[in-house]
Amino acid sequence: MQVPARFSPELWMFLAPRNRRPEVLLPYDGTSSLGHLVESAGVPLTEVGTLLTGGRPVGPSYRPGPDEVVEVPAVRRPQAVPDCRFVLDVHLGTLARRLRLVGLDTAYRNDMDDDALVEQAGAEDRVLLTQDRGILRRRSLRYGAYVRGARPDDQLLDVLDRFQPPLAPWTRCTACNGGLAPVGKAEVEASLEPGTRRSYDEFARCLACGRIYWRGAHSGSLAAVVDRALHAVSGL
Repeated sequence: MQVPARFSPELWMFLAPRNRRPEVLLPYDGTSSLGHLVESAGVPLTEVGTLLTGGRPVGPSYRPGPDEVVEVPAVRRPQAVPDCRFVLDVHLGTLARRLRLVGLDTAYRNDMDDDALVEQAGAEDRVLLTQDRGILRRRSLRYGAYVRGARPDDQLLDVLDRFQPPLAPWTRCTACNGGLAPVGKAEVEASLEPGTRRSYDEFARCLACGRIYWRGAHSGSLAAVVDRALHAVSGL
């Protein structure tokens, strides 16, 4: 038995090359859910919008009949989530630092396995960002998203386009995700290198790990990242 399925072109990247066409016939055992059928084709349900059969919306647990044509749209952007808080897998460390740079609550550790990531995402109501399709198919995962792009700058723009989160640049520690607060130069002077002490007067300190920040030699490139992010979210 086969079920005709029409996948949105935005989802073709997940399909086998032979299935990247307007309509594909998917093998079907007659008892599995529509959600299982879609994921067996390679498309995580986190990337799918409202499923349709015969033009009417159905849920992932629906069982299609032999004559029904299934339409599989991509998730609508911007995607509404309860809170734009994220947790990233171990391969997206640079993206994590960029998300923190623009003020987004972003959990990241480079030693977390898949089970721990899914558990943290659920316990803290975070969206799990990854390029691992397998982890996105976990039944226990509440919110997840496949990150498009090979370059961190492109990945950042993809996340911003998908969720349109409110930004607060320069308010988070890029190392640990803690909040930053202004601090007087006299309070941190003893911890500064002589050149930094001479050249800069405005500082911030992480309330969690104590790391000290100032607009140094790399501030221009970081400011460019922030400007692109603000432009992407504002649409101006």
